[in-house]
Amino acid sequence: MSIRYVPPTPQNLRDFKDRLGYTGDQMAAMFGLAGNNQWRKYTSGNEPRPMSLPMLFLAGALLNRTATVDQVFQWCRGVGAVIDLDMDGDMQP
Repeated sequence: MSIRYVPPTPQNLRDFKDRLGYTGDQMAAMFGLAGNNQWRKYTSGNEPRPMSLPMLFLAGALLNRTATVDQVFQWCRGVGAVIDLDMDGDMQP
């Protein structure tokens, strides 16, 4: 199995934060970051960091602890990520 992953854009992440109504510190905690200053490295600046799939997946799993793996992947897509799972040669959107 292989995974093609394109992270959500900084704007996707800012929009997600706005939808939740969370502070930067709350977002940092959800993504396993040290604090708001680390969160901002993913959402602003000249060269923002790309959000890794494990970090994004963790946030999705923490927001819905009863979700299946497929449901968390779908949540990641809803935040703005592109995730294609190649299982036995079949690409899934």
